[in-house]
Amino acid sequence: MKTLLTFIASFLFVFAPITLHAETTNDKYEGIEITVNINTAGVEELAELLQGIGPAKAKDIVEYREKNGDFQSADELTAIKGIGSATVSNNRDRIQL
Repeated sequence: MKTLLTFIASFLFVFAPITLHAETTNDKYEGIEITVNINTAGVEELAELLQGIGPAKAKDIVEYREKNGDFQSADELTAIKGIGSATVSNNRDRIQL
């Protein structure tokens, strides 16, 4: 019996952190209204708060904004390579100008 309990404890010790860390950004902010101003937010904020946008795309958003000026609409994000209308649609409620 002691061996079985040791095995179970070892199993939980190894795999519990993996399961607990599986939280996504969506789960982290569930129930909280999230908005991000795409004309003022930095790379980290964009990557953290916009679904489907990682650090590389967030950097592209900031670089596009610096080169072309403020975004006039959320749909203008599709001018950035790798950001499609589905990504904009998934984030529409989060995006502020």
